[in-house]
Parts: sequence; structure tokens; C-alpha cells
Amino acid sequence: MIDQYRITEEPYYHPVGKEMERYEAAYAVRMPVMLKGPTGCGKSRFVEHMAWRLQKPLIAVACNEDMTASDLVGRFLLDASGTRWQDGPLTVAARIGAICYLDEVVEARQDTTVVIHPLADHRRELPLEKKGELVKAHPDFQIVISYNPGYQSMLKDLKQSTKQRFGALSFDYPPGEIEAEIVAHESGVDTATAEKLVQVAQRSRNLKGHGLDEGMSTRLLIYAGQLIVKGITPADACRMALIEPLSDDPDMRDTLEATVNTFFT
Repeated sequence: MIDQYRITEEPYYHPVGKEMERYEAAYAVRMPVMLKGPTGCGKSRFVEHMAWRLQKPLIAVACNEDMTASDLVGRFLLDASGTRWQDGPLTVAARIGAICYLDEVVEARQDTTVVIHPLADHRRELPLEKKGELVKAHPDFQIVISYNPGYQSMLKDLKQSTKQRFGALSFDYPPGEIEAEIVAHESGVDTATAEKLVQVAQRSRNLKGHGLDEGMSTRLLIYAGQLIVKGITPADACRMALIEPLSDDPDMRDTLEATVNTFFT
């Protein structure tokens, strides 16, 4: 069962600072870790890389507003042979000693996220109330959560009772030179094109709070690069991967289009 959650090939990740060493130290003491940073800046890839580096299984959960505690912990199901219990991903991770990664955890309801509390403090246990079982976390188990603090409203923020159970690592978009290297590696475009894509993104990030909720992410730059490699013109690739997903406002799209034309004519 564990093997299905193991990452067998190294996920590409370019370190920006000492985040890898700090995470390794946190894992060594099984500290719960919170990753903070903008959408598409590499948080999920970082977790995948670290799971591979530490040779630990990884169970990732994309959180959403419809997620219930049962979705994380487990529930009773009916089948042809009667009623049976099925563990949720959090319970599976606690049993087998996996890293459990809750991506964009604030998207889940607060009454759902509180189920992680007993796993994220000294108790390291998970009560399955419906089943009448107390799961003691495997010694290798660790919980990691991520969210974008700059994008959340007060209604979608983590409770202090949750935050103060975690150590935290802050992420941001990489410096231009490193980001261009990442885009070139992941998409296959040449270095010069990758550098131009990064410059377009940097201009868009300056518009955050001035018409844009978020600037262009590294992920979107990789998408644009992949389209260019497939023969789409740079301007059309940027329009499809960078401009249209970012804004529905015609004036803002015109502004972003002008930025693209500055670098790709």
C-alpha cells in the first residue's frame, strides 16, 4: 500500500534559499509545517521534491469549500457485503507514516480543518469518533499545509489555534534569473524566451492590488513556454496562458497585452 504513494522519480525543484535544509530539520523532529506563498510559486513542487529526497510516501489533498471532516478522516460505506469503514487520506497517512499535504487548506471549512489539531501537536493522534478508534500516528508521519496569505479574506484565514501548531516557511516567486532557469527547464523554451516571459510576469505582479488579485505565476509561464515549444507564436501563447486566465476586465487585458507586445513583437 505504501508503494503507491512513493515518488520514484526526482521532481525538479530549484532552491531559492535554505528552505530545503530548514524543512529537513523540521521533518527530523516531525514538526508540522505550513508553507505560505502566492499561487503557482512552487509550494506543491517543493513538497513533492522533499518527499522524494527523504524517501517518504506523500499523500496530497486539494482542499475545497465542500470538503467535510469525513472526506479527510473517513466514513462508513455500504456495499454488497454490508457496511465497511474506509479511511480518508489523513487517516491513511497517519497509519502508514506518510507526509500528508493539505494544499490550499483555507479553502476547506474551519470546522473541517480542526480535525488536524490532535495530529499537529504533542498528541500525534487522530480520533475516529464514528468508528470508536484512536489512531496513533506512525513515527514517520508529518502534516504539511499550504495557503496563500495575500489572497485570503478574514473569513478564509486560518484560526490562530491552527496556525500556532505549525512551523512556517514563506515562499515567493524566485528571483528573475532563477525563475527563467525554471521556466526554460520545465517548458523547453530557450533561455532568451524564458527571460522575456519572466519580465512579462514581473510587470504583471506590480499590478497586484491595482486591478489584479494575483500576478502571473511561474506555473503559467511554464504553460506559455510549452505552447511556444509546440509552435504557437509567443504573443498568442502569452494571450492564452497568461492574459486570458488572469483577468476578465477588457482594460486590464489590454494593459497586459501591451506588456506582452513590449517583449514579443
